[in-house]
Amino acid sequence: MSVVYFIFQQTMYFMIPLMIVALGAMFSERSGIINIALEGIMTMGAFTGILFIHFTGGSMNGQFQLIVAVLISMVTGMVFSLFHAYASINMKSNQVISGTALNMFAPAFAIFVARVIQGVQQVQFNNTFRITSVPFLGKIPFFGPLLFQNAYITTYIGIAIFLLSTIVLYKTRFGLRLRSCGEHPQAADSAGINVYRMQYAGVMISGALGGLGGLVFVVPTSTNFNADVAGYGFLALAVLIFGQWKPVNIMLASLFFGLMKAIASAYSGIPFLSSLGIPSYFYKMVPYIITLIVLIFTSRNSQAPKAEGIPYDKGQR
Repeated sequence: MSVVYFIFQQTMYFMIPLMIVALGAMFSERSGIINIALEGIMTMGAFTGILFIHFTGGSMNGQFQLIVAVLISMVTGMVFSLFHAYASINMKSNQVISGTALNMFAPAFAIFVARVIQGVQQVQFNNTFRITSVPFLGKIPFFGPLLFQNAYITTYIGIAIFLLSTIVLYKTRFGLRLRSCGEHPQAADSAGINVYRMQYAGVMISGALGGLGGLVFVVPTSTNFNADVAGYGFLALAVLIFGQWKPVNIMLASLFFGLMKAIASAYSGIPFLSSLGIPSYFYKMVPYIITLIVLIFTSRNSQAPKAEGIPYDKGQR
């Protein structure tokens, strides 16, 4: 049973950031804007959040410090995403090129600033955020050790974001307007919806969740940040496509890919896998090989928003 707990907890460490970032991408693409810049947004969000944790050190309570870092990462991601929004919406530039440029800029900027501030590019931090056991809930048989022991508050934030995203997208006027802009912006405009404003909102939500996802990825899995999020921004796009731009499907896809990443990262702690004697690099390849296989079989039947990636021109009908 301890192996089950171990695998599940490791899966959650990788699943939650994937789900958060993929949900962010969903909001952007549902508005009609492709956000390839998620990798860069994650890098910037993680960098500012970790930098805050590094400099505040032990001067703040661990959980409060993490919550403030979460807010900083979200604001950073939102601000950084405005560059992509302006280029894509106002300038009507190629959205893939705009996103790629930001992906190239972010790690270089993070390394430069880190070296200027502290002389080295690696930002160290003390991981004091693990919750050993949530009071009362941690004692529940089976579910207590599974969900409420050796956890991070970011896990519960991720679950809350999933529930909120589902409600916002399908049960609110904002969600209906956002989806209409991604499917037929001309019809949405004729109905009185400000398409540009909705697209900005979609990209900014994507930026906030992308920045948060960067921090959520780094905190449980490391004690330093080196301007790298291991391709998670691109993997989140694969999760988005596999999940067909729908929150519940995205959550399930994130769970699947999170499990693959957990096995690749922590196979040595799983007796059956460690006894096989398979080289470690094989396990590290598995998540990305499976990503390619999944996309081969699902991308052809994907139901992307019809106006995705097409710059909206108000004068064009």
